[in-house]
Amino acid sequence: MVLQRLKPLLIVSFLSIFLLNATPLFANEKEAAAKEEGSFNVTQTILEHIKDDHSWHLWGHTSISLPVILYTPAGFEVFSSAKLIDEHHEPAVYKGNFNYKLVEGKAKILNAAGEVDVEASKKLWDFSITKNVASLFISVIVLLLVILTAAGAYKKTGITSAPKGLQSFMEPIVLFVRDEIALPNIGAKRYAKYMPFLLTIFFLILTNNFLGLIPIFPGGANVSGNIAFTMTLAVCVFIVVNLSSNKNYWEHIFWMPGMHWSMKLFLAPIELIGVFNKPISLMIRLFANITAGHILVLSLVCLIFIFKTVYAAAVAVPFVIFIFLIELLVAFLQAYIFTMLTAMYIGMASEEGHHDQAHH
Repeated sequence: MVLQRLKPLLIVSFLSIFLLNATPLFANEKEAAAKEEGSFNVTQTILEHIKDDHSWHLWGHTSISLPVILYTPAGFEVFSSAKLIDEHHEPAVYKGNFNYKLVEGKAKILNAAGEVDVEASKKLWDFSITKNVASLFISVIVLLLVILTAAGAYKKTGITSAPKGLQSFMEPIVLFVRDEIALPNIGAKRYAKYMPFLLTIFFLILTNNFLGLIPIFPGGANVSGNIAFTMTLAVCVFIVVNLSSNKNYWEHIFWMPGMHWSMKLFLAPIELIGVFNKPISLMIRLFANITAGHILVLSLVCLIFIFKTVYAAAVAVPFVIFIFLIELLVAFLQAYIFTMLTAMYIGMASEEGHHDQAHH
């Protein structure tokens, strides 16, 4: 009975993994020729799959070109990323206000000799809509549609009626964040004003984690495995935590109560470092776990192309399916852990001292 229920999930997982990994492996003729010659580059294949890009690869030579938006000393310049790739899908030079070329995925300005102009490139600001940025927009649109639809249904039926449709999907998750994350860590008096922030973080991370596991458009982007994305979330947490802090919080950092003044001076720098270490740990944890999951799945699939035998596939595919199913769990766990630690830091920063509680 259990196997019957798991069978559709296993089939879907296998097809998803195959598309996720086989598509970038056969992205162009050059890579196919390299595989025939036995020079398949595992590192390059994996890095190309998890990195950001100026286009969104679909299959074969088919890609969605994304807008390149550059700010240079000559002003803004906007053009399609297709102009930076030639007919052989290799980086090409685009002649605009300057000569532009993609170097290791980054837009650079070239000099008259065709070499990277380091000084001019330093003045280049890249605001392009890359694959990760486009995927982030898609996740935000999906979230807005889901949340606004559920909110509209509550306005019509009220909160006392039984949830239906998207309401029945969203309500248990919202209640989970409230009862298991916000209330225990922030407290009944203060949790309500932080719920919108905690729900935003939770659903944003969860949506991007799941989109990253979908092998075909609009999935496949490694947003949560991008350090810029996790750093932005960590900075937002840092700002909210410190804006929520009170006198009791800073007193415990700079002048720990109940200790000799010499010990207070010794602990103060350590506690201050902890203020910055907390958001940094959030940033690295999410980035490292999501990226490691993608690398592990791709590495197992690459074993098939390295050994080029049916036996390698027979061993690798079950492991890939197993790891992929774990990745589904990790996608939820990482959203939960990030949100829970955020609530914990807010609770620690806004917690009242014993004398304040006695006064109230």
